[in-house]
Amino acid sequence: MKLFKTLVSATVLTAFSTGVTLAADIFVIGGKPDDPFWSIVKRGAEDAGKVVEAQGGKVTWLGPQNYDNLGVDAAELIRQAIDQKADAIVGPDWVPEAMDPAFKAVVDAGIPLVIYNAGGLQAADRLGAMNYVGSDDYKGGVAGGEYLAKAGNKKGVCINTLPGAANIEAYCGGFKEGMKNGGGEADVLPLPATSFGSATAVAQAVKAYLLQHQDVTAVFTIGNVDANSAMNGLTQAGKAGQVQLCGINFDETILNNIRDGKQACAIDQQGYWQGYLAVSILNGKVNYGLTVPTREILTGPGIIDKNTVELTIAGVKAGAR
Repeated sequence: MKLFKTLVSATVLTAFSTGVTLAADIFVIGGKPDDPFWSIVKRGAEDAGKVVEAQGGKVTWLGPQNYDNLGVDAAELIRQAIDQKADAIVGPDWVPEAMDPAFKAVVDAGIPLVIYNAGGLQAADRLGAMNYVGSDDYKGGVAGGEYLAKAGNKKGVCINTLPGAANIEAYCGGFKEGMKNGGGEADVLPLPATSFGSATAVAQAVKAYLLQHQDVTAVFTIGNVDANSAMNGLTQAGKAGQVQLCGINFDETILNNIRDGKQACAIDQQGYWQGYLAVSILNGKVNYGLTVPTREILTGPGIIDKNTVELTIAGVKAGAR
């Protein structure tokens, strides 16, 4: 914290001493306010925003109220940022067919753009963005599949509660490959988008699937809320201790479950870094013309299991995990 305050003070002092007026209005498109994962991304963006604000600028967070019509709603938020005269924009390319036209409008308007969280370097290249900051979604799924297959599981299922979202499809596709790499196989269970975040809907779907597919011993989820719901579902199906669970992202409940041996693993994409680095890169671009030549800046995937969970818990207590 002392180092951060020193850096902020030094930056502000330099600006004042040179007579340069620094002010970047950076808009960040992210998840809905009550999404546990996105609250960590938002924390990272806000911490980077302290430097932005010290230089006279600001960071504005825009997120949808729900995920029922994700691509269209997110595209509208991007256009709102353009209309509000953003100096720079950060956004995830969740649903390319719905969102790419809006992102292209950002670039056409001469507004610096960073793609983060979803879409990968391919999206950044396609759209003309400066960088991609985030995990490789496909590799995240592969990591989960390989981990569960190595643990002896021959049949798994990925619970997809946001069908059509590019990053979610990548998670499940990667999971299938990871299971195959380890000598197993996996299917995908697509659920209506309204199931995302619905503990009851996901738990019931997982319970029903496991009862109908007795050979399935591994479940993979695409978010921490779904992981907790899936845990309830496999418990209700009488599969606790028989079916191993792994998923993207984590929260306190998941970390406790991993520590206690109830959940096998979680795939960490370090959301804090995604928000922090994306905002910092754009602030440097707007104020100083700085660029980062390494255009793909990966924040994951990393695996949290019983061997690494205690260190992760320490990071959570510090507010950065």
